[in-house]
Amino acid sequence: MNLLQLWLPILLTAIGVFVASSVIHMVFKWHNSEYKPLPNDDAVRAALNAMPMTPGLYSTPHCVDMKDMQSEALQKKMQEGPVALITLRAPGLPTMGKWLGQWFLLNLAIAALGGLLALQTMGLHANPHYAGHFVGLFSAIVYGAGTVQESIWMGRPWTASFKNLLDALIYGVVTAIIFWQFWPAHS
Repeated sequence: MNLLQLWLPILLTAIGVFVASSVIHMVFKWHNSEYKPLPNDDAVRAALNAMPMTPGLYSTPHCVDMKDMQSEALQKKMQEGPVALITLRAPGLPTMGKWLGQWFLLNLAIAALGGLLALQTMGLHANPHYAGHFVGLFSAIVYGAGTVQESIWMGRPWTASFKNLLDALIYGVVTAIIFWQFWPAHS
């Protein structure tokens, strides 16, 4: 069973998910409401710029392990707030070309892994409907699972995760339809 036999549905799925994502973000824009402005953006930016910080993940109050959480000082800081997880990127304009390229490569990888799993479990001569369903379900799970983890551990609002899960469902449906239509046994 050669994964190269699935090159067409893999490529078309990556393109289909890329287009669906573009429509979601550029036409429907349902993710725009997830990001809120800081009450005094200029003051926060000035405070962050005054510190020598490199791109990365930061937390405040900072706690290295659960032992630190037992200290009265840290418990007081947690109670007083703010409690924040901050992602800093390198300064400069967004590198949309790079990010979109990485997104497309991820779409290719997910479609290829889904196709490989379908090949390994069902074989090349599987019913195209079942193969499409299988790869679509796999894709929806892969695209959606991480967002739930972020809501549990990182404080991402559940409404944002539900929107991401809707995206994942759409990507899974796009994947299922393409694999169903272009599974080699279909021809």
